[in-house]
Amino acid sequence: MDFGISGKTALVLGAGGGLGGAISLALAREGVKVALADIDAAALERAADAIEAVGGTAEALLWDLGDLSVIDANVSRIEQALGPVDILVNNTGGPPPTPASGQPSELWAKHFQSMVLSVIALTDRVLPGMRARQWGRIVTSTSSGVVAPIPNLGVSNALRLSLVGWSKTLAREVGRDGITSNIILPGRIATDRIRFLDEAKAKRENRSVEEVSAESTGSIPLGRYGRPEEYADTVAFLASERASYLTGSVIRVDGGLIASI
Repeated sequence: MDFGISGKTALVLGAGGGLGGAISLALAREGVKVALADIDAAALERAADAIEAVGGTAEALLWDLGDLSVIDANVSRIEQALGPVDILVNNTGGPPPTPASGQPSELWAKHFQSMVLSVIALTDRVLPGMRARQWGRIVTSTSSGVVAPIPNLGVSNALRLSLVGWSKTLAREVGRDGITSNIILPGRIATDRIRFLDEAKAKRENRSVEEVSAESTGSIPLGRYGRPEEYADTVAFLASERASYLTGSVIRVDGGLIASI
C-alpha cells in the first residue's frame, strides 16, 4: 500500500525512545523527512543513524519538552532544514509510578507542563501551516491507562486522559482544513519504559521481574508483549493519505489487553 506521504515532513517527539525511534523509522521508510526531538543526545544520535542507514533524511534536535520557550525556535529550525511540519507525532515520556493521592502540586505541575502543555503549544505552532496547506496529521500517543486506569500510575492516568479530550475537540475544529487528529495508545509494548514499570512493580510487590512479566503476558489475548515496530506501523498509517477519513478516534494497539469495549 502506498501511504502517499513521501516527501512530507514529520516531527516526532520522544524520538530517541523505543516507541519514538520505531515511529521515526517507520515514517522514514515511507519517504518522510523526519525531525527527531528528544532530551537524550545519545538516543537521538542512534535514531538518526537508523534513519540514515535506510536512506532516509533526519534532523536531530536536543529538546526538553518542559521548556515551552524553545518551541518556536526549534520548529523554525525544522522548517528551514526540512520544510514545514505536515505530520506531528506527540509522544512524551511518562511520570514516575505514583498513587493518585498525596502527590505534591509541584510534581503535577512539572509533568502537566512537559506532557500536556508542551503538546498543546507545539500543535498550536504548526497548525497554521497545516491549515494553509489544507493537509495535516496530528497523532498523539498516550497510554492504555486512559481507557482502563493502571494501578500506581495516578499522575500518568490523569494527565494523559486530558490529551484525549483535547485531541477529540481539536479534531472537530480542524477537520474541514484537511487535518486529522487521533489518539493512539499502547498496551504492553516491549520498551525500556515497560521494563522499568515491570521492575518497579516487582520491587514493590517483592516478586521477580520474570514473574511480573509472565503475569502481564498472561492477560494479553495474543500471549506476548507487542513489538515497537507494530505500534509504529499503526502510527504511520494514521499519518498517511490512506487514513484521510479517520479522525477524532482512539486507536488501541494492545494485543487485545484492554477488556472493555
